[in-house]
Amino acid sequence: MDDIRYEDVCISSRIRFARNIAEIPFPNASKEDNNKVISKVREALGNKYLECDFDSFNDAEKQSYVEKHIVSREFAESKLPHALFSDKDGDVRIMVCEEDHIRIQSITRGLSLTEAYNSACRADEILSEGLNIAYDDNLGYLTKCPTNLGSAMRASVMLFLPGLSLTKRIRSILSQLSKLGVAVRGIYGEGSEALGYIYQISNRETMGLTESDILEKIDEISKQIIQLERKARADLSDSLGDDLIDRVMRSLGTAKYAHLLSLTEFMNAYADIRMGISLGIIRDIDYVTVDKLFSDVMPGAIIAKSACERTESALSKERAKRIKEYL
Repeated sequence: MDDIRYEDVCISSRIRFARNIAEIPFPNASKEDNNKVISKVREALGNKYLECDFDSFNDAEKQSYVEKHIVSREFAESKLPHALFSDKDGDVRIMVCEEDHIRIQSITRGLSLTEAYNSACRADEILSEGLNIAYDDNLGYLTKCPTNLGSAMRASVMLFLPGLSLTKRIRSILSQLSKLGVAVRGIYGEGSEALGYIYQISNRETMGLTESDILEKIDEISKQIIQLERKARADLSDSLGDDLIDRVMRSLGTAKYAHLLSLTEFMNAYADIRMGISLGIIRDIDYVTVDKLFSDVMPGAIIAKSACERTESALSKERAKRIKEYL
């Protein structure tokens, strides 16, 4: 519970920068323009970042990258030339020719926005030295979407909120966040559901705010939500007692021994198991294991790593098999 990264509630932190090259039209208008952007970014990065041959991926492999938040769905589905670069550890990814010419993103475990920010800044500095980035003294960084003007930075955290959800306090929290200028989305971004009680919160505004302002705001709000979530879990534990323990252990048993496990069934089990870890009900599984399991049993990840058919029955069988290997 005292982990400085608050991993019982905060799954990950992400920083994203949007950038465009001044002398090339944006939004991306043609194959020729996209190829120019890719060539310039490749030259600016040199050998400091590795280029991923994303176009060689099949549909399942591309979907698995979306599921793991490595790329956006729009990037994965783009028919125009685009490219993906990463640092050697895979913590920083650079999408080239997504909505903007360049999208730099860094994802770190737990509540660690400053760490993610520093990693993203290193990539941004390299690109800024080698490219003429579109910038206006009054408007800040110029972007395709006006909502990204200014710092063009999004700071977001992925929060696991079963306590607030099960005690019916989540709606009030989300309403308050909206008034504070914070965007709340589901696990896969705008328009997606909050599967497994997972929510993404991020700054809605970039204009008129410094990068430090944004980091401080999201960090402070996250810590407030974390304390509310911990209180809600404690209340659940006090009120439900053995019933909550039984629920957690039944979900663990289902995950360990089911022969077929649908995505919905897994998400329910995942949420109970993760909550059980935080309450000390489960002691032999850690957050790293259960979160890695989460990303590895999504449909795209299963198909990409096995000869599994795309039918729900085949996916459910392979998902159950993989879970046994983890747990």
